[in-house]
Amino acid sequence: MAHYTTADQIDLTAVAGRYGLTGASITPLSGGAANSSFRLASEEGEYVLTSLDNHDEETATTLARHTQALHRLGLPTSEVVPTTDGSLIAPIGDRLLVLKKWIAGAVQQPLPLALLAEAGDLLARLHALAPDAEGLDDVPLSARRLSSEHLAAIPGFADQEFAQWLTSRLDRVRDAEAGNLRAPCLIHGDLFDDNVIVRDDGGLSVLDWETISLDDPLLDLGMAAVGLAQDEAGLLATDRLHALLGGYEKSRPLTAVDRAILPLEIEHAALIIAFHRYHRHNVRFPNPGKATYHRAMVRFTESVARRV
Repeated sequence: MAHYTTADQIDLTAVAGRYGLTGASITPLSGGAANSSFRLASEEGEYVLTSLDNHDEETATTLARHTQALHRLGLPTSEVVPTTDGSLIAPIGDRLLVLKKWIAGAVQQPLPLALLAEAGDLLARLHALAPDAEGLDDVPLSARRLSSEHLAAIPGFADQEFAQWLTSRLDRVRDAEAGNLRAPCLIHGDLFDDNVIVRDDGGLSVLDWETISLDDPLLDLGMAAVGLAQDEAGLLATDRLHALLGGYEKSRPLTAVDRAILPLEIEHAALIIAFHRYHRHNVRFPNPGKATYHRAMVRFTESVARRV
């Protein structure tokens, strides 16, 4: 099983010293599959303190730098707070910590239909950013796609029916994508509702840049459809998809070719999620309670062709 940082493992005195804070206290925040986050209150203000449990110092610094660069470019996202010596992360004990300014608001699951257009617009704004902007010039290429190592693991899955289904679907996607990819741009790669804050002022802020990469914008739209456009049964909801696309197309209209290929990219995104759910809960960190989580993506994938 994966283990994450708890509040009693945080050296709060050391944290306060590194950031020049007084009267600091922390309370845990729920959510987040990769890291452990806490609300930090102090006389200087309120913040989110995150322990980057699945990072080394290099990748933690890169994540913080990408986040800060996106904030400086005007995207509504977290603002990283440097330590008193200007560092974006604070290695304290055996933990790597990052501090961000608190965003007043809350995660709403599912994200309300009325806010999906703004979510689409935020994705369009991200896709329009210069990929070589300061702080973003080392964003990886196509990192959200399944790697050769991932693909090699599929035949060994204990659930052979799922392995064969996944392989067949991925082969279909690969054949259809050949020679039909758009110019790569900055993508979020994980625009699910738990990575979106509905601020108290009514606007949206996007969190969690773990999966930022350079890739086809339609794959990112497909991932957002998986994350934000499901109905109560876990199938693709056409009204939610249309709202998301409506917001996106206000500034980045899709061509007829884009619209024709979009269902395939929604399916591709769902296959990526299906793989990671199975691999995580059945291979890396076996968890009987979550061993069938991937099946929701099978049902979602099979609903795409019927509903787009």
